[in-house]
Amino acid sequence: MTKINFYKLVSKENVMQKITPCIWFDNQAEEAVNFYTSLFSNSKIGIISRYDKESAKESGQPEGSILTIEFQLEGYKFLALNGGPTFKLNPSTSMFVYCDGDDVIEQLYNRLKEGGNILMPLDKYDWSPKYAWIEDKFGLTWQLDVENINSSQKIVPSFLFVNEKFDKVKEAFTYYTSIFPDSKIILESAFDKSAGLPDDTVLFAQFKLSDYLFNSMSGSTAKHKFDFNEAFSFIVECEDQQEIDYYWNKLSSEGGSESVCGWLKDKFGVSWQIVPKVLSEFLKDKYPAKSQRVMSAMLQMKKIIVADLEKAYKGN
Repeated sequence: MTKINFYKLVSKENVMQKITPCIWFDNQAEEAVNFYTSLFSNSKIGIISRYDKESAKESGQPEGSILTIEFQLEGYKFLALNGGPTFKLNPSTSMFVYCDGDDVIEQLYNRLKEGGNILMPLDKYDWSPKYAWIEDKFGLTWQLDVENINSSQKIVPSFLFVNEKFDKVKEAFTYYTSIFPDSKIILESAFDKSAGLPDDTVLFAQFKLSDYLFNSMSGSTAKHKFDFNEAFSFIVECEDQQEIDYYWNKLSSEGGSESVCGWLKDKFGVSWQIVPKVLSEFLKDKYPAKSQRVMSAMLQMKKIIVADLEKAYKGN
């Protein structure tokens, strides 16, 4: 089947991305990436990393099995992670796809629903002439919408704030845009007054963090059986220790929590990975002993300390 081309004349081979979505799979990363890259044009599979002795021991995954797969969809970077069954994808974070026409959305809808679940069928809704929400066969959810936006980024991560967080959309995007440079609020739409909520309670918003688009929406007052978790996280690639310290301190503060290997949760429960740019170079080194020392050192860390990674890389 021909890949779906959103914008034939735009090439995004070298998109500069500060933030990269990371999707956690239960050992289905390779199958999922092959499926996703078959759907979209300007898509490709990049470097594949594998569990070494240390990371396999720590995770319980087989040594030599796939750890991560770098890939692109419509020219933008994503990372797939084989992490086992610990965390499960759910609708709290989805991929919002802006489709240029009926043929595009219908092709995507028909492919993504194969073996998955239809959360909202393809139809006309108050907010869109054609829209659908689907959980694919790997558990990742997709919102499909016929709409042209002023951006080459047609696949946009979307947060869904539910239960006691349903009214936190405005607080969240205000918080995030205060932390990341090159950020701005593009639009915000409040609940209708008939909902009986305070006038500034936001139903939907779109914003940029470091020039990368996000959507955010409220689950209203309805009860949901899911929330943000580590199955969908965001990698922030940092130039140096000063930048790591900045994002780590900002995002883990005010009720956030620190985890291991550069992972943290912010005060809303969204997971972030704060990593130095040099880490990727170390782990891809042609000499396995060097990359294994770096991996071993990182597994002992919460916030990543670049100097300690460098020492491990050099064997000091």
